[in-house]
Amino acid sequence: MCIVLFTTAHPGYSLILIDNRDEFILRPTSRPHWWTHPESGGEVLSSRDLQRAAKGTWLGITKTGSLAVLTNYRELVNDDAEHPIHGIKSRGRMVNMWLGGLPDEGIKKGVDELVKDGGVKGVGGFSMVCGKLRRNNEGIAIVSNRAADVSDVPIVGLEPDGVWGLSNTVYNDPNEWPKVTTGKRLLKEVALEAAAKNSSEDELVASLFSILDTESMPERPPGSSLQDYMNLMRHTIFVPPVGDDVNREEMQKATAKGRILWAHLKDDLKAVEELKAESRPDVTPSPSPHPSIGFEEGMYGTQRQTVLLVDNDGNVTYVERALWDANGNEIPRGEGDVAFRFKVDGWDE
Repeated sequence: MCIVLFTTAHPGYSLILIDNRDEFILRPTSRPHWWTHPESGGEVLSSRDLQRAAKGTWLGITKTGSLAVLTNYRELVNDDAEHPIHGIKSRGRMVNMWLGGLPDEGIKKGVDELVKDGGVKGVGGFSMVCGKLRRNNEGIAIVSNRAADVSDVPIVGLEPDGVWGLSNTVYNDPNEWPKVTTGKRLLKEVALEAAAKNSSEDELVASLFSILDTESMPERPPGSSLQDYMNLMRHTIFVPPVGDDVNREEMQKATAKGRILWAHLKDDLKAVEELKAESRPDVTPSPSPHPSIGFEEGMYGTQRQTVLLVDNDGNVTYVERALWDANGNEIPRGEGDVAFRFKVDGWDE
């Protein structure tokens, strides 16, 4: 259960985007860093999933302004071959493809390249917020695994004073999730208030993280299953740790290993699948994350939070907040922050 919210309501910023990554807390994940895209050779800023060898990401941006943010949703029909419950293609790889393959012709051409000839078929349920940041931008596309053609992809125009949101359902779902409704309202309020008060960027970033910390998780109904309870996450922007006895035991085993300093987890680390293949090169790595890959899943909840600001001159501020270390120990707010600042190359093109 993830959420991405973005707005143009602050007159000093071309785009403000905030995101919660909800995941198994112990899922191996790098910190954000610059890495070279293997196909385009361009520089990408993102964290990377270290479970699968594809090392996909849920949120990334390039130095030339290509941006993509991923949310997942659960497929419910067991025998739908085009929209499988367990996709054979990595969702995170969709973000990597966008960040490495956006052509000079613009986002519509990029969307067409991504979805044509069944390009997103066989991927588990996902939606991807993607675009190319420019002074005169073409808007933001919302690609999903339902798209067979560029005409199936809505493009948000990024008109002034707009606010948009997406969680773990299709973008045009007529029944907007409560967390998205709340998040859009709070984001617009924060943006307008920051503009009215001429707040500093640090003050604005702090207010945006407070939105991502908004919790309204209902109490677990007596006798309900864990899955039924997780379905209630559509009500809360911030997801507190949830799980059953097995998940709690996994967390206890992990935290007993001690704290992991983020300074020791730099750059583009190898994924668990890669390490397993190196140790046993005669064995094909299992796609199953548990237990054969070799790490505990632990509790489920909001694992990472990201704030992205793009001002009217193309200056980007990217701040990721880790809420847990690699062994599942909680990190006090702010102590797990990593910030990057750069200017988009070609902003005025």
